[in-house]
Amino acid sequence: MRLPDLRGGGPHLRARPVALDDPAAIPDDARIVWINSPANPSGRILDLAEMRAFVQAARRVGAVLASDECYGEFAWEAEPYSVLDPRVNDGDLTGLLAVHSLSKRSNAAGYRAGFVAGDPAVVQELVAVRKHLGMMVPRPIQGAMIAMLGDQAHVELQRDRYLARRARLRPALEAAGFRIDHSEGSLYLWATRDEPCRETIDWLAGLGILAAPGDFYGPAAARHVRVALTASDERIAEAAARLRA
Repeated sequence: MRLPDLRGGGPHLRARPVALDDPAAIPDDARIVWINSPANPSGRILDLAEMRAFVQAARRVGAVLASDECYGEFAWEAEPYSVLDPRVNDGDLTGLLAVHSLSKRSNAAGYRAGFVAGDPAVVQELVAVRKHLGMMVPRPIQGAMIAMLGDQAHVELQRDRYLARRARLRPALEAAGFRIDHSEGSLYLWATRDEPCRETIDWLAGLGILAAPGDFYGPAAARHVRVALTASDERIAEAAARLRA
């Protein structure tokens, strides 16, 4: 499978985003399908059947499937599956890309460091585009990436840190009247009090707690807030204490 040829120009190249959760609803003219598991902001993890359904649907319409897997090391209540897993793709990488970032696993957001793996033909076209766009990764960043990707110990330390924060903050939110939806993985708790998210944000602000309103992510999330586990241990502990009080 090749990426769409963009050299011709013209209005037919204009893309339109289509938000959906059902692979059966992928439009016939789709050219790239983007999935995210574990997800931001909800922390939802797609199961094996759901991953397989997205692969099959993308192939049915001839689209490239890009799977954002940058939270893959942070799964708490379900097993995450890579789009490169033979159980997902039946041993065929055609049209499949796994997109990774060191921002989460290695706490290296400022490095803007990541990589993509999958269908060699599609990856090579991305490499060619990167050259023409001048998106060269500085050599010191490449060296840091090699070191970080070669060391799993710091990732396990990150896992333990986030898991401990989650164990402290989730029950405090629930004690304060929140329901936690999804949140099987990722670095967030997807929380709701079954009210407009801006009211929840105001209530949390009154406690000195900052969260992201769900409507940042679209109207379907207008009754949720995203509570991050990325503050320090001390701040997470203080937030939990204020919620319980």
